[in-house]
Amino acid sequence: MPELGSPQLTTKELTMIEDQLAHEQLAIAKLQAYAVQATDSEVQRLCEAGARKHQTHYDTLLKHLRAREIGKEGV
Repeated sequence: MPELGSPQLTTKELTMIEDQLAHEQLAIAKLQAYAVQATDSEVQRLCEAGARKHQTHYDTLLKHLRAREIGKEGV
């Protein structure tokens, strides 16, 4: 059974999360660019929806990292 609380992340885990944040940013930028370049409205819509989804992923990862940092300050 998983331990309650917020265990410390390893350096490797933090690096992997940073890498994932960079991948999410790249996906957002690419999909936004594709949406601007697309001539088909359905393709534009799909690219914009994809960009929003990746933005949600990015925001969620960042929120969890920030919450961990705030939690550590009080310790």
